[in-house]
Amino acid sequence: MQLVKAGRDALLKPLQVVSGIVERRQTLPILANILVRKEGERVSFTATDLEIQIQTAADIGAGKDVAATTVSARKLVDILRALPEADVGLSLANKKLTVQSGKSRFNLQTLAAEEFPTVAQAEFTADFSLPAATLKYLLSMVHFAMASQDIRYYLNGMLLVVDGTTVRAVATDGHRLALCEVGKDTSSPKIEAIIPRKTILELSRLLPETEDAVRVQMAPNQVKFSFGAIELISKLVEGKFPDYQKVIPVNNPKTFLIGREELMAALHRAAILTTDKFKGVRMMLGAGALKITSTNADQEEAQEEIEIDYAGEALDIGFNVTYLLDVLANLKNEQVKFALGDALGSALITMPDSEKFKYVVMPMRI
Repeated sequence: MQLVKAGRDALLKPLQVVSGIVERRQTLPILANILVRKEGERVSFTATDLEIQIQTAADIGAGKDVAATTVSARKLVDILRALPEADVGLSLANKKLTVQSGKSRFNLQTLAAEEFPTVAQAEFTADFSLPAATLKYLLSMVHFAMASQDIRYYLNGMLLVVDGTTVRAVATDGHRLALCEVGKDTSSPKIEAIIPRKTILELSRLLPETEDAVRVQMAPNQVKFSFGAIELISKLVEGKFPDYQKVIPVNNPKTFLIGREELMAALHRAAILTTDKFKGVRMMLGAGALKITSTNADQEEAQEEIEIDYAGEALDIGFNVTYLLDVLANLKNEQVKFALGDALGSALITMPDSEKFKYVVMPMRI
């Protein structure tokens, strides 16, 4: 039975949408597969890792039959990428999926569609929409501060807070914290959810830079994002997210503006002489200048100096240079604002004339 007859790219595009969450090593063999379901011309593709499920569809079906099967995601995508741009046919016979294009032919093993473990949808209690570009921006402003494989599992994700007409995203790994908020048209009751790291990274990859609406539906244990032909369902992380409001310094008197690209370039140069395990740089704030130094075990030293408009008290403080570079690379402003307290207090980095974004970074002893 022929399932699909379409141009290579028309078939490859929906497959690439869903195959990103398929892990190479699986506890269940069927989780390495994608579910292909054909209902007339409409063909849907679904992938899951039991935590996240992504589904998309395209009108590329051949004939009016109804059929479904599962096949290795990696093998099918690799084959299509290797084929030249031409029509490709997918057909199903004797529990094998045949991929044919020109004189190229591949027979792949399948597993029954009935065995594919689709995620059961929860009853959603919150429902709102945001433009795709707005949601993509919100995620991009905080995702780099998420923890990775932290034993405090609630840090391995992003907190999404919906409150009235505000949507706020917060991420922290215990050493730094990023917060960003955007507005939305309609008001919603307050709801908070910790969305897993993998879901955030996958969503960031898939969201387009358009004003098309993304529908967000939330339940106590699940979130669903719908945009275009894509539907992404994810479990939520259970646990209590830290009280992020308490972490944000409110009285750091040593403030100054500094050119983002100039500071980033100076930090990149200073980072060359830091060690892999100890990424520390010293920032010495003084009248009219910010000095940056780094040293290593070979007693090598880097020094940088940037002129700034500052006339307050002097300060000598150390930071992990990676944490500073992460936020500077992510912002697009010409200038950033630093607010410092003492050598043991956190730094607050913001955008001038905006309260929508805050980045807090803990100091380190050098």
